[in-house]
Amino acid sequence: MYLIDGNNVIGQRVGWHRDKPAARKRLMDELAHLSLVRRIRLAVVFDGRPDPAFPDGTSFRGVRIYYAARGSDADQRIVELVEATTNRHNLTVVTSDGRLTEQVRVRGVKVIRSGAFRRWLEESLDVTPSGEDLRVREDQMGQWMRYFGVDGDEGEGEDEDDDDDIDWR
Repeated sequence: MYLIDGNNVIGQRVGWHRDKPAARKRLMDELAHLSLVRRIRLAVVFDGRPDPAFPDGTSFRGVRIYYAARGSDADQRIVELVEATTNRHNLTVVTSDGRLTEQVRVRGVKVIRSGAFRRWLEESLDVTPSGEDLRVREDQMGQWMRYFGVDGDEGEGEDEDDDDDIDWR
């Protein structure tokens, strides 16, 4: 189970603050996809007022959503959720907050920094629910360019009859 400091992960994107509700929704969509393709359980905690469409404690496509209590912050809510968890060795908190990291580590919980989690999240967007990686490898680029009839430097100097080298997975 991953317990995510939502605002820390949202803050890894440039311009997120211009439309905070949209940034929150986008993160929830990305987390739902990650949960599906990696088959992991996720919960996210946000600072600020709850979104009326996603009340505290509800789920969005398999991702549990929590909010900071009025007059508090997401870090405190995360600590409360950690304390309420009996199986802490299977829990990982995602945050870049040093104080929160210390608070949950002394309770036996693993921590992943928000930036590292964001990179993992981005990578998962290129994977289908069946686990198939949709990215084109660099060594396949020339072959795909020829397949789609694109002329250019990418295919020059390569054997025109090398379809056997393509990994069609």
